[in-house]
Amino acid sequence: MDQNTTLEILKQGILLEKRGKIFYASAAENSKDPDVKNVFQIMADEENEHIKFLEEQYLHYEKKGKFSFVPGIDRGTYSVTEKVITKTISDRVSAVSYEAAAISLAIDMENRAITVYSERAKNASDPEEKMFYQWLAEWERGHHQLLFQLDQELKEKIWTDNNFWAF
Repeated sequence: MDQNTTLEILKQGILLEKRGKIFYASAAENSKDPDVKNVFQIMADEENEHIKFLEEQYLHYEKKGKFSFVPGIDRGTYSVTEKVITKTISDRVSAVSYEAAAISLAIDMENRAITVYSERAKNASDPEEKMFYQWLAEWERGHHQLLFQLDQELKEKIWTDNNFWAF
């Protein structure tokens, strides 16, 4: 891809991350449960790290025509999953609450980011650029995994509470 296209993609990624940060910070602020508030705050902090990383990549690419990306650097996402996915959190959140709705919306946001990066990886002709976007898509999958697991636990909770099980 030409430099302008790559820079536009990076700008789009930065915008997605900034919107995610605002969303997660707002969800943290509006959540009534301290543990759920913490989950959303961790996600907002993660988005902030993504913003910094993408801004660094943008500046480097703008100056040198290539990424400063180093494969294998720690993205932190999976450690976040281990910190916050607990039965306690899913027990505290109602499946029809503000928090549950926020989790559902966040899943959609993460899916959008995964799609953007996956599409760019598929269309990139430069192997380094392809690897970079695949790596970003995987980074977002870590957030998606966390949110999806919480959402599944909430669905099971409401099904159990309302005897929706067929067996």
